[in-house]
Amino acid sequence: MATGGVSKILFVAAIDFGTTYSGYAFGSKADLDKKSEDGRKTINANVWNAGSRSLLSSKAPTALLLNPDKTFKSFGYTAEDDYSQLAEEGEHEDYYYFHRFKMILHDNPDLRKDTKVKDNTGKTLPAIDVFSHSIRFLKNHLFDMINNQIGGELKQEDIQYVLTVPAIWDDKAKQFMREAARSGGINGEQLMIALEPEAASIHCQHIPMGTEGGEATYMVVDLGGGTADITVHQRNRLGGDSELKELHQATGGAYGGKSVDDAFETFLGEIVGSDKIAKLRKESMEDFIDIFREFEAKKRSFDPSKSKKKESVSLPVALTSLVKSDKNIKTMDNAIKQSKHNHDQLLAWSHQKLQIPSEKFNTLFQPTIDGIIKHMEKIFYDSKFQHVDTIVMVGGFSECRLVQDSIQNRFTMKKIIVPDEPGLAVLRGAVLFGHKPRTIRCRVARYTYGVQSWPVFNEYYLQEKRVMIDGVARCKDVFLAFVEKGQQVSPGQSESQVFRALKSNEDSLQCAVYISDKRNPKYVDEPGCRLLGILTVPLDQSGPGPAEIEETLIFGETELFVKARDIRTGIQYQTQFDLL
Repeated sequence: MATGGVSKILFVAAIDFGTTYSGYAFGSKADLDKKSEDGRKTINANVWNAGSRSLLSSKAPTALLLNPDKTFKSFGYTAEDDYSQLAEEGEHEDYYYFHRFKMILHDNPDLRKDTKVKDNTGKTLPAIDVFSHSIRFLKNHLFDMINNQIGGELKQEDIQYVLTVPAIWDDKAKQFMREAARSGGINGEQLMIALEPEAASIHCQHIPMGTEGGEATYMVVDLGGGTADITVHQRNRLGGDSELKELHQATGGAYGGKSVDDAFETFLGEIVGSDKIAKLRKESMEDFIDIFREFEAKKRSFDPSKSKKKESVSLPVALTSLVKSDKNIKTMDNAIKQSKHNHDQLLAWSHQKLQIPSEKFNTLFQPTIDGIIKHMEKIFYDSKFQHVDTIVMVGGFSECRLVQDSIQNRFTMKKIIVPDEPGLAVLRGAVLFGHKPRTIRCRVARYTYGVQSWPVFNEYYLQEKRVMIDGVARCKDVFLAFVEKGQQVSPGQSESQVFRALKSNEDSLQCAVYISDKRNPKYVDEPGCRLLGILTVPLDQSGPGPAEIEETLIFGETELFVKARDIRTGIQYQTQFDLL
């Protein structure tokens, strides 16, 4: 369990591995220890050169290119440019190009170490390899950046690494990212996992949100490329520092900017044909990327309240040539007339641009915005949070004017705060979290956590659960809860239970840990319950009677930790709690 307080640490570096864009930031321990009047710290974020596009960006696309032998070739803008060049020359088929692959970890109960992910041409590789290649690149890039900046010989052990993940991810996905980081060359003892809305909230502590020097309660709406993370925090000022408490467990879903991109791609496919979009992606990647790079700019600036009636998106010659080669269509005008959108008189093709009516452009956003607002409403409907009058919007998708206006129009009595560069709030806050992880004083359990128990049977239990073990009638599949969903837990809070071997000749004890969406589940096999992982502990059979093991689950951190102790011998077992 990395705690970040090791004295030899000279730098804290955070990696934000995003669905659409990734980046890193870092700060020296000396700078982070300095006091400032406004509470701001010196934190450096890398600036990426957007390759052939001659642009500068604070993050790079989450795009990875591997050689035919599956070794690393490039990442980010360079990967986009390299793959585009290979595709143009017809030499891309044997390479592996992955982009926007992070969502494979979201809400995936079947996630395993051997889970596969498809590349741009449908070839598969283990997802753990794809993630670890990407993390290794980012780690090495930031290591070189720090070394160049200080002009010295920094060692890997001088850095405390922080990896950000959505708060709505389950423990399996978090462990997957930890394993990928380890495979990517980050020592587990030097790695902390930061929850994205928490990190953003820490970054925003210099923003006035309540009475001066007092308590403030606010909703955090973290809108990234893939997911929306929504929670409620309470800030308390202690001297010059802040402490944060989570008051509502993180909620949300796949309501990030990517879902709007997907809606636009579907819309475009409905006009020119999805087969042509797929062919463009496969054979003219640079053109495909350029379409969505322009759409990204439109997405952030789109404001339907302005008098502008249309939004125009340039389409490459490569795509319109595919349309012309289709003898059933031949022209873009015909493509529009033959599509399901032919009733829209304002939808038009002019000067190599698709003219999209503002009303139609607006509909591309609505399912995503509706999903975000629905989760916010659910929290505000709770009487405990109706008094919360401030909403802090962070994450790259929060830069979208339409999203900001939609939330303000729905919650007219709330104060909306969007910090400068909201897309970097998570990164900068993650550096601060790595420096002082105990800034977060309390979290709320997203699930009920417990273990499978086999108590002596009585009339309280279902008859079909009755089993005989070593001559004793027991009830199988009982959910023994350690922590309930919605319960507040402090970092490091532990809950323990003692378990006895059911059979005298057992040489190991398997403890199955379950989670449930219910507060008070009775059995581990009822709806809403699922197996999280199995802890296997060796048993000492040298003494009289059945062995007893104390199982302890440690809550309140960004990850779940488990330990076991043999009561007879006092031995503390370093067991591997494998969720994958």
